[in-house]
Amino acid sequence: MVVTINLRPTLELTDDQFEQICHHNRDLKFERTARGGLVIMSLTGGETGRRNIKLSARLENWSDQAQRGVAFDSSTGFRLPNGAIRSPDAAWISQSRWDALTPEQRQKWVPLCPDFVVELKSPSDEIEDLRLKMQEYLENGCQLGWLIDPETQTVEIYRADQPIDVLNQPTELSATELMPGFVLNLAGVLTV
Repeated sequence: MVVTINLRPTLELTDDQFEQICHHNRDLKFERTARGGLVIMSLTGGETGRRNIKLSARLENWSDQAQRGVAFDSSTGFRLPNGAIRSPDAAWISQSRWDALTPEQRQKWVPLCPDFVVELKSPSDEIEDLRLKMQEYLENGCQLGWLIDPETQTVEIYRADQPIDVLNQPTELSATELMPGFVLNLAGVLTV
């Protein structure tokens, strides 16, 4: 279940307050919208968790071997240029962008939009909300994004300044234009 609470104009949620909410409610996952809304998400179920760990592990395995950047899982928060704090299911940042961050910036929410993001639709997600989130990533500098929907067996591919591609029942996805050599086997991610 996903709920967004509009706090403005009653309350302006500061970074410190947002961090405290996250810290004191560890059974929930939070994001903050660019307009200051608080997005509350429940924990995922078993099947979504299994799919997500396969996705994250495959991205990390490639990233570790390629040494071209840094991979992140769904627990990482990114402060986008528009002020939102988002947490994609998987993300990747080029090494040069990661290296440009200070040690302090690396400890908190990463103060940039990832180069690559993946959102994995769970049964509690609304597809339109995820599509808006993918557009937000692109508007904030993301180069490539995949929206994976196991229910419909489709993948929507988002690229900067290009129309959305929709693939039906793909067995793998390639990100080689941005991340040379990264091909995601979708067994266990899109299909059970």
